[in-house]
Amino acid sequence: MYTRRIFPVKGVLKWTRRHIFLFLFIALIPVVLFDVVGLKWLHVPWLPLGVLGTAVAFIVSFKNNASYDRLWEARKIWGGIVNASRSWTIMVKDFITNTHAKSKLNEKELQEIKRELVHRHVAWLTALRYQLREDKPWEMHLKETKSNREFRSSFFRVCEDEIPVEEAIKPYLTPTEFNEISAKGNQASQLIGIQSKRLKELMNEGLIEDFRHMEMANVLVELYTLQGKSERIKNFPYPRQFATLNYMFVWIFILLLPFGIMEGFEEIGTHMLTDLDTHETHLSFAHRVQEYIAKHFVWFSVPFSALIAWVFHTMEAIGENTENPFEGGPNDVPITDMSRGIEIDIRQLIDDTDIPEPYEWKNDIVM
Repeated sequence: MYTRRIFPVKGVLKWTRRHIFLFLFIALIPVVLFDVVGLKWLHVPWLPLGVLGTAVAFIVSFKNNASYDRLWEARKIWGGIVNASRSWTIMVKDFITNTHAKSKLNEKELQEIKRELVHRHVAWLTALRYQLREDKPWEMHLKETKSNREFRSSFFRVCEDEIPVEEAIKPYLTPTEFNEISAKGNQASQLIGIQSKRLKELMNEGLIEDFRHMEMANVLVELYTLQGKSERIKNFPYPRQFATLNYMFVWIFILLLPFGIMEGFEEIGTHMLTDLDTHETHLSFAHRVQEYIAKHFVWFSVPFSALIAWVFHTMEAIGENTENPFEGGPNDVPITDMSRGIEIDIRQLIDDTDIPEPYEWKNDIVM
């Protein structure tokens, strides 16, 4: 299993291309008014704008740090799920024996019980990842924008959007268990409850003794804890007052930025004209070109303004897309791939058959 996430420069530019054109247009308007219409007073002093830009940079940095903390915590939680899944499987493999059994079972019957417990755990993993991929109101604005829909369809795919949860979970459960959890809300919690009930039955049959039952029950408690931590991140968003104000401050800075940059580029053009006047003037073609560039040097503020606006907006967008690590974006925790990796790992531990292949993803982006 690998969790390498490729986010190429081409992908970034495609993801933000509409905003790049918007920033060029925003930067173009004041330059036209300044240089063509002749509104030379139309500029903002750079000092207050620089202070604003510094404040916005701090706010964006704070949000990105908080978003990364949520992402990293989610990754650590799923690292715990990987370890707990392996622990559960080796306990299933080694603890369930005929040593204290009231009625001895043959090897095939013991293997079937082990397979049942491991498959039910895979069903829990499947139910949990589907619950974590469910849409939340604060996530929908990211999924429904046209640029994000096109980016998702072009660069990667989300398995949970294509395969219904019933189809994904049904092969791992008996019809009775499937009907039981289908009628409940939190299917993952119900599956751990069924596991606990089954452990009690196995203890009563003598297939596991009391101490081993307690150890296996502790693993189920740990899985409950890890599930709860995942649900906490999923169900409690990054505080919207910070996110909304951060978004507003970035756009205020972007809209004012061209008015502050123009004056600086106009001064550069003036210095160029002064430097040309100090030299011997002649009507050569090169001199006329230099003079024309110097008089209209303010137009160079358009690409520079768009570049700075793109940097600030992209950093804000990265934080916005990172704050929900389970929604199914290109920078999220790859819980689908991790679940498949866990499934392959634990089913191989019990020598199971018909083990699935790892998922294949577009552009090496794993989900």
